[in-house]
Amino acid sequence: MAVHVLIAEDHAVVRQGLRDFLSLDGDIAVAGETTNGREAVRLARELSPDVVLMDLMMPVMDGIEATERIRRELPEVRVVALTGALDGAAVMAAIRAGATGFLLKNAEADELRHAVKAAAAGRTYVSSGAVARLVDQAAGETRPERLTERESEVLVMLARGKANKEIARELRIGQQTVKTYVSHIFDKLGVHSRTQAVAHALRLGLLPSGELASGLVTTDEYRWSA
Repeated sequence: MAVHVLIAEDHAVVRQGLRDFLSLDGDIAVAGETTNGREAVRLARELSPDVVLMDLMMPVMDGIEATERIRRELPEVRVVALTGALDGAAVMAAIRAGATGFLLKNAEADELRHAVKAAAAGRTYVSSGAVARLVDQAAGETRPERLTERESEVLVMLARGKANKEIARELRIGQQTVKTYVSHIFDKLGVHSRTQAVAHALRLGLLPSGELASGLVTTDEYRWSA
């Protein structure tokens, strides 16, 4: 079954490029297009796409507010945020709004298609440039409550892109137990998603950056499980 994508981008040339890149993959279909955030929310309700490619800077309603509304009303719809230039505050705002991916608009065709498919499969895809901006947000942050040894093990596996089922199998524990550990990690780090947890742990020194290298890096990208 094809992954249905809604493109929300106000620049015609960029929108055309995204459409052309996606059309190269027979497993991806463009369900619709729009040029502003408010229309993106309306079309997401109407079309129920698997993934929305969301420009962060659009008229009428910006991409961050549109992302937040879509994720609140349609949690099954994934959003991959797009931007022309990386900004630490924008990266964090998009992730807090519920974006499950973050890419630059000049991404190569393969990277774009991979990000879309990862999002549709429930995984998070964030370019290494965005990771760097997340790490830059460390200034002024305090160290959270200490993680237990088992919670630290689970966090490392999250960074390696492991799904709950894989973590359960490797640690020989139940999937519900894994969910409990993940919940405890979120509470202690003060975050709401796996992407935030890994980024937060990195910048506070709770997770060696080398843990992201085990099968997660191809060219200049990091891939994380959602």
